[in-house]
Amino acid sequence: MYSAADLKKGLKIEIDGEPYAITDFEFCKPGKGTALYRCRLKNLVTGSSMDRTFRPVDKVDVPNLEEREMHYSYKDGDNYVFSDAETYEEIQITAEQLGDKTYFLLDDMLCNVLFFNGKPIDITLPTFITRVIAETEPGARGDTASTNVQKPAKLDNGYELMVPLFINQGDTVKVDTRTGEYAERVSKG
Repeated sequence: MYSAADLKKGLKIEIDGEPYAITDFEFCKPGKGTALYRCRLKNLVTGSSMDRTFRPVDKVDVPNLEEREMHYSYKDGDNYVFSDAETYEEIQITAEQLGDKTYFLLDDMLCNVLFFNGKPIDITLPTFITRVIAETEPGARGDTASTNVQKPAKLDNGYELMVPLFINQGDTVKVDTRTGEYAERVSKG
């Protein structure tokens, strides 16, 4: 059990049987009265956010969270199957739970799967993946009046992102899985 003094950004807590991560934290000491701990919380299951204020005497539960390394195996209908690296036990996570992370899954990719009370709720992907640009318009010469001019591009898996003008169809690029944005060109097509 955590006390309110233990609260900080990034800490995972349990409220009303649901796991939350503290995304923003502020300690407030008004002129009179007791100190307050204002927190912005993100539900780890639904992704919704809420604000909650704690007093120094409040106690907060520790969630039953476990993180395990697993390999992405294959897609089965609307579910994605992951297997444990040691026991080869398979689990399924729905496309709805994964959201845009489904675009960044590669065969046999090592991921960290977060479990709450034994059920998978989220995955952490490697920070960067490499993909091939399937289609993009050629960059027009002379369109570089300002730096950082970008154009839309579509990866070989259907994901759309913005890339610099010098990127062409067939180029291999590095994509940041946390933001879904272009990071750098790996090789020319």
